[in-house]
Amino acid sequence: QVQLVESGGGSVQAGGSLRLSCAASGDTSNCRCMGWFRQVPGSEREWVAGSSRSGSAYYADSVKGRFTISRDNAKNTVYLQMNVLKAEDTAMYFCAADTRDFYCGTLRQYTYWGQGTQVTVSS
Repeated sequence: QVQLVESGGGSVQAGGSLRLSCAASGDTSNCRCMGWFRQVPGSEREWVAGSSRSGSAYYADSVKGRFTISRDNAKNTVYLQMNVLKAEDTAMYFCAADTRDFYCGTLRQYTYWGQGTQVTVSS
């Protein structure tokens, strides 16, 4: 079992930046893929970025060049640096982790999920 707790959400003006953190606990030594998703009420959850344990990073086209995912395996933490934020980035952001041996660039059905942190971007 892996438990995930997100932090770092908040309100920011368009063009600003936020850094989300996700601290993992439990069976973290087996975490392979870790990722970030976001969801707006009434819409499906959207994949934002994923990271392999070795640090390979993958991004949705909508955030490529603006967001950066990184992970610190020693601290069992994954980050999402979000720059040049837009109003359409407003959503609840969720951290996810998986222990299975899948290609992190295409994994969308993660096993473990955090509770989410709200990001609101005002224009």
